[in-house]
Amino acid sequence: MSRQDRLRSNLGEFEQILLLAVARLGPRASGPAVRRELDRQAGRAPSRGALYRTFDRLEAKGFLSWTLEPDADGYRDGHPLRRFEVTDAGLRSLRQSRGVLLNLWDGLEELLQEPSR
Repeated sequence: MSRQDRLRSNLGEFEQILLLAVARLGPRASGPAVRRELDRQAGRAPSRGALYRTFDRLEAKGFLSWTLEPDADGYRDGHPLRRFEVTDAGLRSLRQSRGVLLNLWDGLEELLQEPSR
């Protein structure tokens, strides 16, 4: 794998949690739903701009795809509602990222354990 391919496949923290939220929501994964999921699960409520810039970046990497909601009620603030889906490449990248993190966490349980009171 070339350096450029490795860079393209690397996920930043926000990209990773966004992909995980999309995967968790499945067919319900719209921008507003992902934002609510990130707030609920990760304690983060990104701005609309940050959210959609990251969606676009993940799409450019081939990790995310989207379709427009066909329902006329799918419009929010004049924008059509998009439904997002993690691609096979996105799932591979999440698996790779998870593997790296698990390897790094291995053996650190005692060090990272909360101090007892």
